[in-house]
Amino acid sequence: MMMHILINRVQDFVFFYPFFMSYLWMIGGVVHFLALEEGRSRSQRALTMAGMPKVAVIVPCYNEESNARRVLQHLAQLGYPNYEIIAVNDGSRDRTGQILNQLAAEIPHLTVIHHAKNEGKAIGLTTAATVTDAPYLMCIDGDSLLGEDAIEWMLEHFISDPNVGAVTGNPRIRTRTSLLGRMQVGEFSSIVGLIKRTQQVYGRIFTVSGVITMFRKSALADVGYWSSDMLTEDIDISWKLQCNDWRVAYEPHALSWILMPETLKGLYRQRLRWAKGGIQVLFRYAGTLIRGSQIMMWPLFIEYTIGIAWAYSMTIILLLGLVNVIYPLPLDWHVSLLPHWHGMLLVATCVLQIIVGCLIDRRYDEKLLLYLMDTVWYPLAFWLINMVTTVVALPAIVFRQRGKRAVWTSPDRGIQHEQHARD
Repeated sequence: MMMHILINRVQDFVFFYPFFMSYLWMIGGVVHFLALEEGRSRSQRALTMAGMPKVAVIVPCYNEESNARRVLQHLAQLGYPNYEIIAVNDGSRDRTGQILNQLAAEIPHLTVIHHAKNEGKAIGLTTAATVTDAPYLMCIDGDSLLGEDAIEWMLEHFISDPNVGAVTGNPRIRTRTSLLGRMQVGEFSSIVGLIKRTQQVYGRIFTVSGVITMFRKSALADVGYWSSDMLTEDIDISWKLQCNDWRVAYEPHALSWILMPETLKGLYRQRLRWAKGGIQVLFRYAGTLIRGSQIMMWPLFIEYTIGIAWAYSMTIILLLGLVNVIYPLPLDWHVSLLPHWHGMLLVATCVLQIIVGCLIDRRYDEKLLLYLMDTVWYPLAFWLINMVTTVVALPAIVFRQRGKRAVWTSPDRGIQHEQHARD
């Protein structure tokens, strides 16, 4: 009887956690949209009064021969009047270095830095940060097509609030030739976008987006720049800044058009790295959060910890259900994998979540609603991917060698990505 009660409680947790989080994200997203987005326009006057401060756009590259030319030529045409571009070739094994040297001869305000070997993204970013005199650093990935006015939108946060250490933007997916690619278009609105908005309302953000984030250089210097041993430098720098009393903001108007995996293998490898990075950050900053001054970070820590518990609980329930199909278990251990009323309610919630997210983000991605039917099931897929990668990531981080440098691996950038365009 006790086992039956315990399994029922675990099943309740498996259902209610994603159900509660979905509504929390939807409510937070709507509040953010109405309070901070609707009717808001960019103030050019504030930037003019601040003297149009210099911005360094940093592009760390590893094996980016397919993307480097297009990305850097796009950056060279931005309308902001006072910026430079710094490209870091981090020991690429393809023609990235040659292409960057050619571009340096064509683009006057482009500086190229070459690392002799693969040092990792964190080292590449830190190297570029130390060679520029710009007070603000816009960091993007080697496949990112930056929105024309992204710099202006982000600078407003720094000018209006001296406590802002970083501003993260709104990544939009341009790999849309496959179902998996189109599903991620919805994910970045219904999950990533809603989470960022909800956390912005709360006042603390779990992570900036590595593909588009602007930093105040003095804030980076204050925390010792990026950590070379962290698997996800973007999550780590977010916690590093916020645990040192710098604020991190989210700016949905600042767009970046990026490439994403369009194969299951590529998607799994990407999400596993994200899961490992999140868990690694929890271990690193657990001691810091004990201090009473860090109470605002507790909800992020607790929510992610509960997410890990959910992943293992869901795995247990699925395993019991599969075993029961093959070999009937005692009644106390019985678990049914067939959806009941609560399963259908969760499906309806996922559909509502994707609709809410897409309606909010359609002002930034005009064709977003065209992919609604392709993406409507993605919230369910998100929880399953999150379950598998979290279960695999936890022991990998527990037994990972401490202090080991995190270096680049070539990511999956989609099917025939050289043909993808913003339109």
